[in-house]
Amino acid sequence: MIEPLHCANHPSVETMLRCNRCEKPICVKCAVRTPTGYRCKECIRGQQKVFVTAEWIDYVLGFFVAGFLSTVASALVSLASGVAGLFAWFIIIMAAPTAGIAIAEALRFVTRRHRARSLFITLIVAVVLGAIPVVIYGLLTLNIFGLIFQAIYLVVAVPVIYYRLSGIQLAK
Repeated sequence: MIEPLHCANHPSVETMLRCNRCEKPICVKCAVRTPTGYRCKECIRGQQKVFVTAEWIDYVLGFFVAGFLSTVASALVSLASGVAGLFAWFIIIMAAPTAGIAIAEALRFVTRRHRARSLFITLIVAVVLGAIPVVIYGLLTLNIFGLIFQAIYLVVAVPVIYYRLSGIQLAK
């Protein structure tokens, strides 16, 4: 008769599962389903660390470049709000994703295409913070269209930047 295995993390739980990488016995709570079978959380964590390549300088340079470029793009968007009529709406609809792509590509260059989820979030925070001075100016001058355009810019550009940096593809 085969001796029952016990989970390496939960010794009181019997199991028949093993991690397909390290062969450690794991229970259903500890198992992570992958395309190649079940793995323990430690092996998954170790595998994910391979893809995290960001260094501390990437955070610093990226933050300042993202903030600066976002301030410039935000100021340009604010200027577009001064254009009269339907043409202003056309400008913002075309300019927001274009600005997002330009900022993302500049950030990819500055960070040397290094990757980390925390790096991407840091850069997105910098983009939002970069728009704040222009938003404050719009509030002080009561520029309603400028504020609406800033909101459109941020709602469109931020996801574009995040997806370009992280490499997520919405459609293949």
